[in-house]
Amino acid sequence: MQNLIVSSAPHIHCRDSTRKVMWSVVVALIPAGIAAGIFFGIRALEIIFISVVFAVVFEFLIQRLRRQEITVLDGSAVITGILLAFTLPPTVPLWLPIVGVFIAIVFGKQIFGGLGNNIFNPALVGRAFLVASWPNLMSRWVAPFSYRMDAVTSATPLALIKGNETISGHFSYWNLFMGNCAGCLGETSALALLLGAGFLFYKRYITWHIPLTYILSVGLLTWLLGREGLFSGDFLYNILAGGLMLGALFMATDMTTTPLANKGKLIFGLGCGCITALIRLKGGYPEGVCYSILLMNAFTPLIDKLTTNRAHTS
Repeated sequence: MQNLIVSSAPHIHCRDSTRKVMWSVVVALIPAGIAAGIFFGIRALEIIFISVVFAVVFEFLIQRLRRQEITVLDGSAVITGILLAFTLPPTVPLWLPIVGVFIAIVFGKQIFGGLGNNIFNPALVGRAFLVASWPNLMSRWVAPFSYRMDAVTSATPLALIKGNETISGHFSYWNLFMGNCAGCLGETSALALLLGAGFLFYKRYITWHIPLTYILSVGLLTWLLGREGLFSGDFLYNILAGGLMLGALFMATDMTTTPLANKGKLIFGLGCGCITALIRLKGGYPEGVCYSILLMNAFTPLIDKLTTNRAHTS
């Protein structure tokens, strides 16, 4: 009887190693990190640095305690640290990203067995925990270039919609595209995120199926179902505002927690888009990207079962 070797995800049919893929994603996240530093100052870079350092430390300690192979140099912990930091407001105290990456690494990744075995996106697990535990700290915003974190607060684009406020005069499409608006560190600049994602598309580490389906479904659903007279029904505004671009390009494309087949990726992207639009339009929280991706992560095994071709033996 022939033995079959089954390895954990990601399953990428190319010459590149997992380590090379992971560090390529780190490189792709650099433009958004630079944009965060430009718009929110040195505080943004401090949060990102602390998040990355402690993500690596926690991963090292857990693997050491479990007597596993030390894999902190594969880049996956660095990605988790960066993405967790990107989902935080620039006003959070510096201990908060430490708690967030602890939850992300321990309960979002290592508890399942490490890279390739986790069910949920680790960074989003960390963010979900922080939102549930410290909602006030996770919803304090400042306008770009307000480098003092005790400056006058500024509402995010999606918060204005949820508050039924008039958008005109607050934001333009250009400001939303460039990142000149309040928000989490890594989500405001669509330009920076697209530049980084373009590199991953060029390297063929991600495909268009999830990002395009996710982004277009949110735009279309909010346009069709949004309330008249408010930007909740504005197609382009809902695409550029909030964490949609960050989630669609860098979190919903996570190779471990998303479907393998292209058909499954389309279903995953559509599901994320529907849940995000539902939360934005009908939920009590302005944004739904985090919860939509986590919920669809849970359905990934089922989607794979329904869409992945099986080998038949006679």
